[in-house]
Amino acid sequence: MTELEQTVDIDRQTLAAWKRGSVRAFETIVKATMQRAFAVALGIVGNVEDAWDLSQECYMAAHKARRSFDIDRPFFPWFYRILRNRCLNFIERRKRRREVSLDVLVERADRTVSPEIALIRREQKETLWKVLFTLSPEHREIIVLREFQELSYQEISSMLDIAEGTVMSRLYYARKALHDALKKAGVEPFGEGG
Repeated sequence: MTELEQTVDIDRQTLAAWKRGSVRAFETIVKATMQRAFAVALGIVGNVEDAWDLSQECYMAAHKARRSFDIDRPFFPWFYRILRNRCLNFIERRKRRREVSLDVLVERADRTVSPEIALIRREQKETLWKVLFTLSPEHREIIVLREFQELSYQEISSMLDIAEGTVMSRLYYARKALHDALKKAGVEPFGEGG
């Protein structure tokens, strides 16, 4: 079983118990998905403390909305919509940008990105993350889901409730925006120049 399956797939019995109000089942779900939820929130909002707060708030919101959850469907795509909306609303309310917690993001990048990006020096990685947070939330989100969470087009499609073709299109434009922003920042975009 892959890490993705372990964090996304929760057995139907646990989901049914949670839907009936079982605190123990809810704890099982949170434990299985918390690390992933935090990573997604961090990728969207760019601040460790805010990501923890938002992911925890979203679990409480999900628990309150559990009756609307369909136990025949996977938990994480349903939960992701709650998390995403709350994170995007948070960004909208926050007019001034806070400093991105680059150490955590760089550490995460070292473990999960392609070998080409992993070879970029620390200073270049910091620039990459600074540039990433200049992109629109929609572009940043799709890059985080595909490149850092390593989700398939189908998984992203399910989470965002959009067609796979739309996922591919958004990812294309997001990668292009990131590529252009990196060039503008003086960083050689990945895939060029060896």
